Amino acid sequence: MKFTDFLNYVPKIINQELPAFNAHAKMAPIERISSLNPDYYKDNNPKQSAVMMLFYPKQEEAHLILIRRNEYPGVHSAQISFPGGQVDPVDTDLKATALRETYEEVGVIPSAIDVVMPFTEIYIPPSNFLVKPFLGLTAETPHFIPNPDEVTALIELPLSIFLDDSIVITTEMETSYSQKIMVPAFKFEDYIVWGATAMILSELKETIKRVL
Repeated sequence: MKFTDFLNYVPKIINQELPAFNAHAKMAPIERISSLNPDYYKDNNPKQSAVMMLFYPKQEEAHLILIRRNEYPGVHSAQISFPGGQVDPVDTDLKATALRETYEEVGVIPSAIDVVMPFTEIYIPPSNFLVKPFLGLTAETPHFIPNPDEVTALIELPLSIFLDDSIVITTEMETSYSQKIMVPAFKFEDYIVWGATAMILSELKETIKRVL
């Protein structure tokens, strides 16, 4: 899809009622369904965080940026995610967190991003994070500068491929709560996107497809 065509749909996207739980559940392992209910984590005092779902033009086509995180001792080692992270005391709100983290991880300056709207927050039990996604746009093709301390690869996902249902698969994974488990995921090139990122992508995908 042309980026200029996608921009024409943005006002309709803003006016959509978010599918929230129903979309998240489609890409959640069965073991994670219960954690999607706010009652599950309300007493856990989760750490606040935010991510940016950033669309931009590349050769006139709309693309979405994802990153592959570095390997480190932790539950999110080497996973595919959006640029984003934990709230810092300097952040005025969660939107500021998403903008700051996007700059720190992939080098896109906050003033270049038009933050369109927030999406439904999602809880990540293994790390006790509550993640708030934001939809953002940048009118120019970014010159990405990945932070080598945090990012091992940039994944530029064309919107036309993202909206294609053939990239949705079920695959066996090793997780923090099971040695072998079948999980729904998105497969793009050699990348497998599952867990919270896949659930956020599911809500984004459904919201966009409703207005096409």
